Amino acid sequence: MGKGYKDLLVWQKARDLAVLIYSITNHGEFKKDYGLRDQVRRSAVSVPSNIAEGDERDTDKESIRFFFIAKGSLAELRTQMDIAYQVGYVDAKAFLDVEGKAVQIGKMLGALIKARTPRL
Repeated sequence: MGKGYKDLLVWQKARDLAVLIYSITNHGEFKKDYGLRDQVRRSAVSVPSNIAEGDERDTDKESIRFFFIAKGSLAELRTQMDIAYQVGYVDAKAFLDVEGKAVQIGKMLGALIKARTPRL
């Protein structure tokens, strides 16, 4: 099924977003809010992790399941970052950067799911 998850552009972008999230959450008040900081990090790491796991599965049906989980984690991340923005942990520039990257990754995951969905 998969060609190798590291070859997937969506995995690369999701990994880069997770690295960015670690950087953002390692500063200011965000760094001190252990609960939200850790939840944001878990959501961010979950996205490329589930893409990788899905790509390594034996069937497209199994792969698609993990790609949908990745989309769910992406939605969690977007919500958590919105909260972080609303409470003042991140500025508008950082929030919009993460939001834009997340939207792009979501679209790429949708395309990947569509590509892996069997045609009838």
